[in-house]
Amino acid sequence: MFKKFTISTILLASSVALSPVFAYDENNTVPGLTAAGASLGLHGVDPVAFIDIGNRIEGSAKHTGVHDKVAYYFSSEENLQAFKDNPNKYIPQNGGFCTYGVAVGKKFDGNPRYSAVVDGKLYVFLNEEIFHAFQGDRSGTIAKASSNWKKIKHSSATSL
Repeated sequence: MFKKFTISTILLASSVALSPVFAYDENNTVPGLTAAGASLGLHGVDPVAFIDIGNRIEGSAKHTGVHDKVAYYFSSEENLQAFKDNPNKYIPQNGGFCTYGVAVGKKFDGNPRYSAVVDGKLYVFLNEEIFHAFQGDRSGTIAKASSNWKKIKHSSATSL
C-alpha cells in the first residue's frame, strides 16, 4: 500500500507540476485547452499578423503553435513558421496581460481588440478606455509595465 500511495502521489504531483494550468499565472489565456493540449493565448488572434502587417486577423486551430505552454493560432502556415522560427519576436508583452494593468501592478485580461505595436513589440489592453489612457503616456506606461512585470510575473492574478 505504501509503495502504491508513494508512486501515485509522485505521479500526481508530477502531472500537476507539468500541467498547462500553471501557464495561467504567467500568461493570459482563455479557459480550457486547445487540441494542442495548451491554453489559448491572445484570444486566438494571429500574433504574426499583428507584428508583421499591423493587422488583427483571427487565427485557425489548423495552424497552432505552442510556446511556454501557451497555444497561439495563426492565419497561415507561413505565419506559423515565422512564429516557430522566432517566437519571442511575436508573443505579446507582459504575458498577454493588459499592459496598463501591469504598469499599476495588476494582471487584467489583455484584449487584442485594444492593442498597439510599439518598437516591434505587441502590447494589449483591457478595454478602449484603458487603451486611450495608454495613448497619453505610451513610453511611461511601457517602462512601468516592464519594471512591474519582473515583480509580478510569477504571481497569480487573484493575489495582486
